[in-house]
Amino acid sequence: QVQLTESGGGSVQSGGSLRLSCVGYWNHCMGWFRQAPGKEREGVAVIGVDGKSMYADFGRGRFTISQNGAKTTLYLQMNSLEPEDTAMYFCAADYCLSRPPLERLLRGDYAMDYWGKGTLVTVSS
Repeated sequence: QVQLTESGGGSVQSGGSLRLSCVGYWNHCMGWFRQAPGKEREGVAVIGVDGKSMYADFGRGRFTISQNGAKTTLYLQMNSLEPEDTAMYFCAADYCLSRPPLERLLRGDYAMDYWGKGTLVTVSS
């Protein structure tokens, strides 16, 4: 059974930074998603089997997705945070056997099988 555990959330002021971590060995595709109160879940950043990554427009240039060398931890470095980034952030993983395009992963069109319970990020103005 795959277990993913997120950490690193917290409360920061606008312009601040946080680094989220997701522990759980995975050598396939992974991603970060978020859900703000009253809104649908949306993709933040995904990383494919080949290591290539893709970001949502709101995160490009501010957020960076990465893995450690052993692929036991997935990170999301978030800089220049804004109140609009306030949300529960989830880590997700999938075997991606059909090699779905990163766009599908990011849009949520491809349902990833494994999810963490989330870590809360709150950004105040």
